[in-house]
Amino acid sequence: MKTAKQRTRDTRYTSYLHPRWWPTWIGVAAMWLGAQLPLKLQWWLGKRIGDIAYRFAGHRKQITDVNIRLCFPELSETEKQTLVKASFRANGIGVMEIGLAWFRSPTSFMPITEVHGLEHVDAALARGKGILLLGGHYSTLDLGGALVTEYIEADVMQRDHNNPLMNAVMTRARERRYGAALDSRNLRGLLKQLKNNRIVWYATDQDYGRKGIVFAPFFGVPAGSITATSRIADRSGCAVVPFSHFRREHAPGYDIYFHPPLENFPSGDDMADATLVNKTIENEIRKHPDQYLWMHRRFKTRPSREDPNLYSKDAN
Repeated sequence: MKTAKQRTRDTRYTSYLHPRWWPTWIGVAAMWLGAQLPLKLQWWLGKRIGDIAYRFAGHRKQITDVNIRLCFPELSETEKQTLVKASFRANGIGVMEIGLAWFRSPTSFMPITEVHGLEHVDAALARGKGILLLGGHYSTLDLGGALVTEYIEADVMQRDHNNPLMNAVMTRARERRYGAALDSRNLRGLLKQLKNNRIVWYATDQDYGRKGIVFAPFFGVPAGSITATSRIADRSGCAVVPFSHFRREHAPGYDIYFHPPLENFPSGDDMADATLVNKTIENEIRKHPDQYLWMHRRFKTRPSREDPNLYSKDAN
């Protein structure tokens, strides 16, 4: 396991006073204002954002359509299209929830939040080897993470935003909730936190390219799956605890789920480990399939370099 070179973060707001940053500041201000609205209104606006994206974001719609066709072949054509549209709406709400996570205290949402399986975290912490929280890219990503920190002390691995100012806002917000917001490539920092018996949020469910992967099934489709999870667990001795977070469907509210640590993990077999990780995340997605980030090209990297691009227009 090699640690990649880290990008330099500058989270000082005084570094972003030049007029070229003003459009980003306007966007940040709009997010702050949106976060002050009542939750029901935010959900309604989020659905409208999703409807607009569904109509005009043709490329993302195509990716979502391909993913859902691959992962849910048992659905009828009408059911597939209904799920595609519902996914856009759920992720539209997720856009609004980013403002809640960054600019509102999660304490105000405790009356409408329920946590399930917290005893699994307590038992795993008692081992003294740290916990790798096996998360996924659900549409409640930011708010779910903020809500989690009301119940446990945790750190987070994040992919830094390409916009330095937006990254500063995101990182500062997350550092108020988490103990540390580590760059996703900072494996040395991750191992250090686990050695100190910390809990670290970690997601493996995206396509990170051809390096350090095996092609394990994800909804029955071979998907490039990183083996780093096994390496981290082997080196640190940490428990790998699956968790997920979803918004309720019929009334404003949220549910957080912790599950028992993965058994016999790592097993010494990269394919078996990656298959178990993918199946664990898949089981959570099936609870609320519309609340997953289907807009990501999960099957971009194919087992053979000669395999056709599943997301090209010619493939549909």
